[in-house]
Amino acid sequence: MFDRRLVKHFDWVLLVMMVVLCVVGLANLYSTTVLSMGKTIFYKQLMWFTIGFAIVFLSLLFNYHTLEQFALPLYGVTLLLLAATLVIGPTVSGSKRWLVLGPMTVQPSELAKLTLIIVLARIFYRKDLHESLGFRDLILPVCVMGAPALLILKEPDLGTAIMFFFVGGSIVLFIRVRWQVVAAFAGILLTSLPFVWKMLKQYQKSRILTFFNPDWDPLGAGYHVTQSKIAVGSGRMAGKGFLSSTQSNLNFLPEHHTDFAFSVLAEEWGFLGSVLVILLYLALIAWGLRVGRRSKDTFGALLTVGIVAMIFWPMVINIGMVTGIMPVVGIPLPLISYGGSNAVTTLFALGLLMNISMRRFLFK
Repeated sequence: MFDRRLVKHFDWVLLVMMVVLCVVGLANLYSTTVLSMGKTIFYKQLMWFTIGFAIVFLSLLFNYHTLEQFALPLYGVTLLLLAATLVIGPTVSGSKRWLVLGPMTVQPSELAKLTLIIVLARIFYRKDLHESLGFRDLILPVCVMGAPALLILKEPDLGTAIMFFFVGGSIVLFIRVRWQVVAAFAGILLTSLPFVWKMLKQYQKSRILTFFNPDWDPLGAGYHVTQSKIAVGSGRMAGKGFLSSTQSNLNFLPEHHTDFAFSVLAEEWGFLGSVLVILLYLALIAWGLRVGRRSKDTFGALLTVGIVAMIFWPMVINIGMVTGIMPVVGIPLPLISYGGSNAVTTLFALGLLMNISMRRFLFK
């Protein structure tokens, strides 16, 4: 029998914030592509958002605890998709990140972020969390994070691979972990940096070197950031206005519809518009944490922490990247940057957040 309390507890605030962010993303995408690339990209993103919202409402029909039962099969399928991407995925600009499934092209690494959250929530949900976790307790979660991250690093996609440890690490820190364990992992991370550096591609090393010395290669590795900072700075306080971005419309700014979409937004809407969008993200994150705090079970709370981290870290890294205060690692801005897999996965994750919010009464 349908429980009417689900309608009563429907999270309208979260839905409104999702819709507003999508509208901002579509308007920004239209402005940055219609003059230089036509309307095809805009219509494709509109289609992905439509699919994403259909998945949001479908995801509300089942109890989110069902995911706990399917976590391991989901994880297995995700690893298979990532491996298949390396074997049969088309090579685009030297990378293998996509799978062609009939008329669609999907990026399995985006879905893998949500799968990771579900699997980690299942692992920690089944542990006794009344005592602080030790080193042995974290071996399995670290392996769960590491396996997909290594496959994604082979694509190569350094930014998404790093994101796995940011999102997974956020869930781990939410749980009580002994400080000696945190110190040990920090030590391992620091001592492994020379080996990680050797594994990086030359263009990835160049981006990091450019971050520490912006004038090192202004027409090569530093070109994206230089043009991005010109776009952000030229927006000044109130911006140049809709459809008036010279950096994107004159093709000075590369990737202006994907990783550097926020640069165009800052150029057209200035400091005031940029701050409003950042405040909207922060409101979404605060609301997500509120959902987690009100959740009556650990599995729901862990899922919300992971989903909030999945929004928070890309926002921080992308905006830091386009403003030159972080290295360029190719992280899209959720619901603003163009990308079907990222848009659908983000909306699916926010749909799960609504699911948890609506079912908080079930455990009273």
